[in-house]
Amino acid sequence: MAELGRKFLYRIFCVLALIVTLYLLVDLYLSHTLDVKVMVLFGIIFSVILFGLLDWGRNYAALRRQEQELMVYKLYIKPMEELTKDIRARQHEFDNHMNAILNMHVTIHDYDELVKAQSAYCKDIYEDKSRCSPTLLRISDKILAGFLYSKIISAPGYIDIDIQVLNQEIVTLVSEHALVDIIGTLTDNAFEAATPERNKVEMVLDAREDKLIFMIKNQVEQLTMGEISHFFEKGFTTKGNREGRGLGLYQANQIAKRHNGEIAVELLEREGGQEICFRVEI
Repeated sequence: MAELGRKFLYRIFCVLALIVTLYLLVDLYLSHTLDVKVMVLFGIIFSVILFGLLDWGRNYAALRRQEQELMVYKLYIKPMEELTKDIRARQHEFDNHMNAILNMHVTIHDYDELVKAQSAYCKDIYEDKSRCSPTLLRISDKILAGFLYSKIISAPGYIDIDIQVLNQEIVTLVSEHALVDIIGTLTDNAFEAATPERNKVEMVLDAREDKLIFMIKNQVEQLTMGEISHFFEKGFTTKGNREGRGLGLYQANQIAKRHNGEIAVELLEREGGQEICFRVEI
């Protein structure tokens, strides 16, 4: 309350200072004389107004950042709630599957047939596994967890996603808004590059020394080191349709640099093809 009162009085002072400044300018224009005291007063008033404008600019920038953070929170806290519900539902399903396996002996009396039926049932469960790791639920950054969950469940069905969380305590000085921009760009690129034939996408989430480490790796075909060296250039793209392309990685890299971070890229030669790996530490 006291802070609001101080700002209100300061604004009134700025308005009065502006009126006085205009009066001095008009008086100077009409009299064509320069008075030292008047000039000193004018300099003081002008300095106060300039300081007020700078202070307003800083407050406005801080307010914008807070609005962005609030928007990100509202956008991805809902997916986090859905992740919690999804994990609970799958836990219930798992309990039902276990009961089914344990009670197969009631209807199947032959040992070999029982082993065969249980093996087939377990194989079906494994192949129908959840696309989202429950470890996301346990990381400290709930906004990031909700964001990654929303990305994973909205990915095309043919993509095989493997996510590993090496450190559940995600600590970084970077804003949620910046993290979403960077990780969202890398994730979108990996999903867009995936095909039914090259469908493996791996993610690793870690944190060390107050920095978040995110790595994402996906299969690619016929990429060269020459193309990779241009990835972070504005307007560069390997996609056929160039209109509106080539800005994602460039902008993500600029955001990382502004926060003293970096995005590294590596081309890996694997048996059966190539993999590209992006690693951001911020």
